[in-house]
Amino acid sequence: MPSTIPIAPGTPQLEDLVMNLKANGTTGTSSVDGTIAKRAHYAPPWADVSIIGIAGSSGSGKSTLSQAIVSKLNLPWVVILSIDSFYKSLDEEASRKAFRCEYDFDAPDALDFDVLVDRLRDLKAGKRADIPVYSFEKHARLEQTTSIYSPHVLILEGIFALHDPRVLELLDMKIFCEADADTCLSRRILRDQRERGRDVEGIIKQWFSFVKPNFERYVDPQRKVADIIVPRGVENQVAMTMVTQFIQQKLLEKSTHHRAALTRLEIGALSEPLTPKVHIMNQTSQMRGMNTIIHNIDTSSEDFIFYFDRLAALLVEQGLNNVFFTSNTIITPQNLPYRGLAPAGEVSAVVVLRGGAALEAGLHRVIPDCKTGRVLIQSNIRTGEPELHYQVLPKDIADHSAVLLLDAQMSSGGSALMAVQVLVDHGVKEERIVLVTYSAGRMGLHRLTKVFPDISVVVGNLCTDAEERWVERRYFRC
Repeated sequence: MPSTIPIAPGTPQLEDLVMNLKANGTTGTSSVDGTIAKRAHYAPPWADVSIIGIAGSSGSGKSTLSQAIVSKLNLPWVVILSIDSFYKSLDEEASRKAFRCEYDFDAPDALDFDVLVDRLRDLKAGKRADIPVYSFEKHARLEQTTSIYSPHVLILEGIFALHDPRVLELLDMKIFCEADADTCLSRRILRDQRERGRDVEGIIKQWFSFVKPNFERYVDPQRKVADIIVPRGVENQVAMTMVTQFIQQKLLEKSTHHRAALTRLEIGALSEPLTPKVHIMNQTSQMRGMNTIIHNIDTSSEDFIFYFDRLAALLVEQGLNNVFFTSNTIITPQNLPYRGLAPAGEVSAVVVLRGGAALEAGLHRVIPDCKTGRVLIQSNIRTGEPELHYQVLPKDIADHSAVLLLDAQMSSGGSALMAVQVLVDHGVKEERIVLVTYSAGRMGLHRLTKVFPDISVVVGNLCTDAEERWVERRYFRC
């Protein structure tokens, strides 16, 4: 059983905390029942997400502490997940009890731990997770869900965040938040009146009927498995500092491993030939003529856009040569049968912002009604590591017969690796992905096809491995 570390003057330093966590097997990296995806060459930064569990009595300040940690970290990839989202749907009789404040929401049986564990395992494996939405006003689980994808840190907060052994195996850090009982009751009265439409009489009835006895029976014992016990919540600055420093150290370790993995993928880039899945456009006289205009520093913006759009359409046409087709017989105007081909299904596109947007005009010339998604991947100025900032994809993208991934330029391949991983995590099969790019470096192509050997790549021309992103600057004039 892990030893408990109360936060008080003279608390051990961060290194002692980390050693304690590792010694007690709570770093969450070795006991995830094989849920971390086994990627032979590459794992994105959000794989093996760091999950922090915060438990405590109702009204003890768990939510406030979670929000304070997020604020102190000041990072875009930290998500708070409330365990309240996983309350079970109530039958008619239980619903009537709930509206009379006679249903026990403060017992473990009220929560659907099976669904919670399933969603946490998906996130730990780097996959998207659909989180249920529970309405306390209706006492029912709503039809819509909330999607969570690619967080680097997930804070799981709730009265039973440290209750289920399966959840404990997935946590990197376990925190128990404690507060005076009178303070907890006053906070609960204010919250339930403001957020859940309850009256004071019903709140007090629930407190003495269910909350208080269940705290002693189920909630308080969770302090025995906690790594840190935090009295006074956000007022405890020592605890806040230790928690945030531990998370920052974990993120730094993951970032270092990710950059090292990208570096290892460079091996063989110069000596090994490109895979047959990489299709470099034939340098015909027309192609060379357009490339001359596009590369000419004296070309006007209007001419640059015109000829780049022409070339983009040719790239998309070549990309469509790599999608799946089926036999299709039609009747011609001469009333004769013609045995031809038709796409095996819907073809969609995902634009890697912002460079990929330069290929959109060419895309819509070829497929006018093409469904499109977008991802924004930018390199960290300090480390050079690619980071996912934004993604929106067609809801049924996993069912499409092909997905064109559009980016104007690819040099090192870090952004392309991450973009393909996003598609794979959303159910798109590797062999259905076609990367279309105007120019690409040999190293980037090598990295990408080593990790994802089944994808197809269409390249306008090869460039140096460290070419600056000049196409989007000229195309968008900024």
